[in-house]
Amino acid sequence: MILRFLATFAFAAFLQALSPAALADAPAPPPVAARAWLLMDTASGQVLGSHNEHERVEPASLTKLMTAYLTFAALKAKTLQLTQTVPVSTRAWKALGSRMFIEPRKPVTVEELVNGMIVQSGNDACIALAEAIAGSEDVFAQLMNHEAQRLGMKDTSFVNSTGLPDAKHYSSAYDLALIATAIIRDFPEYYHYYSTREYRYNNIPQPNRNRLLWLDPNVDGVKTGHTENAGYCLIASAKRAQWRLLSVVLGSASENIRAQESQKLLNFGFQLYDNVRLYDKGQTVSAVTIWKGSERTLQAGIPAGLSVTVPKGMADKLKADLVSRQPQLAPVSAGDRVGTLRVTLDDKLVGEYPVVALQSIATAGMFGRAWDTVRLWFN
Repeated sequence: MILRFLATFAFAAFLQALSPAALADAPAPPPVAARAWLLMDTASGQVLGSHNEHERVEPASLTKLMTAYLTFAALKAKTLQLTQTVPVSTRAWKALGSRMFIEPRKPVTVEELVNGMIVQSGNDACIALAEAIAGSEDVFAQLMNHEAQRLGMKDTSFVNSTGLPDAKHYSSAYDLALIATAIIRDFPEYYHYYSTREYRYNNIPQPNRNRLLWLDPNVDGVKTGHTENAGYCLIASAKRAQWRLLSVVLGSASENIRAQESQKLLNFGFQLYDNVRLYDKGQTVSAVTIWKGSERTLQAGIPAGLSVTVPKGMADKLKADLVSRQPQLAPVSAGDRVGTLRVTLDDKLVGEYPVVALQSIATAGMFGRAWDTVRLWFN
């Protein structure tokens, strides 16, 4: 692995992670029996293989990932508590499709609803949570769409919290990978619910429909979905050592096939790719020249650290170029973006990642500013 650092006048103001499938010597993914599918490295966002990943399809119960995301956000903001009891409306009680069997005269806790939504895929649980958070499911759907836009889900529209069929309710394999990854990244304290194999409520036990929880000890989530039009769908995530992959399989023909194809994709990624840690959180990527500041150089790095995924045996061909904005003038606050790290493999782009200031630098005194002004004239 070679790391090079270039200070130039150019500045890439965007984050981009490309598919290793476009790289030299990238292994071809296996055939997958599904309408659309995708395999993603959750840390870098790299897509290791895909088919029809931006096609708009009915997401069925995979919709519940966004319902969970907003629920976890409310828990984190403390506007909702796990121990809080929630009244059960008639609408929630009469929900169609899969249910956890809540009852109007029996208040239910938020944590029970979370288990009912995730493990039992209860539509009644989703509606009860939506009403607890937003007052109504219709208003909650507006929150879902707002969050989808923020996360970059460009091929998604929600009209309900459950995934019940509607012509205006759709998503894509890529967008569903984004929301699943966001849950893993933003709410690790709640992700454990997705590995629960069975949950009992109202004396009715129901198993998690994700069969890979029993078949692969590395799989710890995420969600199944099914309607007649959507077919059998599964988003699965597995972690080996410190590396996590996520597979999305949409529109397969049966429960068995969606599990088999998901396992096939995860095995493909782990066996034929390597995950390479380039920088840890807070680690300095390079020192950037600062003008008119109290210091001459600024330590810059990747905010959360950086790992990239490459075909096996090719890690030594990685190169990283730091493209920084010059002249970089003080003051600079810690966290300000000061450059872009451009990672390539055999001169083909792997991705571009934001580099930020790891320290704050104040403006220099009058003499220091004047001296740097003169120096810049000759620079």
